Formats: sequence, structure tokens, C-alpha cells
Amino acid sequence: MAKSHQFCTFFLDHFFLGLEVENVQEVIRYQSITRVPLAPPAVRGLINLRSQIVPAVDLRQFLELDQDVPNIPVETQVDEDSEHLPLNVVVRTADEVISLLVDDVGEVLEISDNCFEKSPETLRGNAQQLIRGAYKLANQLLLILDTEKVVELTILKPTLRN
Repeated sequence: MAKSHQFCTFFLDHFFLGLEVENVQEVIRYQSITRVPLAPPAVRGLINLRSQIVPAVDLRQFLELDQDVPNIPVETQVDEDSEHLPLNVVVRTADEVISLLVDDVGEVLEISDNCFEKSPETLRGNAQQLIRGAYKLANQLLLILDTEKVVELTILKPTLRN
């Protein structure tokens, strides 16, 4: 019997992405971001998550995707009714907590390992390092992000950042 995994899924541009459920702390609405001087472009700033300061990573920029989307406001009050603001997928590793800014959130899917394929060779740049592989689903391809590498490239290894 094939082993299966659960993934928290989300959308970014035209991509359907997932993270292992055990690495996702929570999904929350957009939070006001405080800019950090000299931070890499993909690190939009910091959010206050119940008195914990968490870096907010613009996953779209980090994966070098289309930038022709509305700018993410920084250091402003957020209009609660705005539907064009990204959502925060807060991920936790053994050492760090970061927030990934995504377009929309999907569902939690349980998928058999039989559907797993290695990363597509067409991936370039940071995506090539961050996409661990893909699951072939009935109507789409689910790309799985490597949580540890996302955190590593964002926080721990400044020479590899955007």
C-alpha cells in the first residue's frame, strides 16, 4: 500500500502549490507589514503575529514570477474589505517561523506517493531549488515547496537570496 501525505495548498499566479501540513502553523488574512531597511527584495518586511515578529516573504518575487500585480502595501493600515491583498501562510521549521504571501488558499489534500514525480526540468532560478517535486492530480499539477529550503534561502543564506 502506497504511503500518502497531506498538503496545505495555495495559488500563486497560475501555479498550484503545496506545503506539507505539518509545516503550516496557520493561514491568516493579510497583515500590515513593516518594511526592513536593506532586506532582500523578496522579504517584504515584518508582521506582528500575536507579539511574535515574523518575516513576510513575497513568494511571487522569490520564485521570480510575474510582477504585474497590485503592489503589496507596506507600513499602512489594511482595509479589511480588500480582496486583492495576499494571504499569509505561516510556516514553521525547527528553527524559524516565516509568513509566505500567496494569492489564494486551496484545501488540504491527502495524496498518494504513487502520484509523485520529480521537479519539472523546465523550472528555473529559485523555483528550481525550492520545488521538491510535483503530484499529478486529475485536473492540475501540484508543485510541492521544500519548506526548509524556503526558510534557508530567506533567512539563513543571504548570498542565495534574490
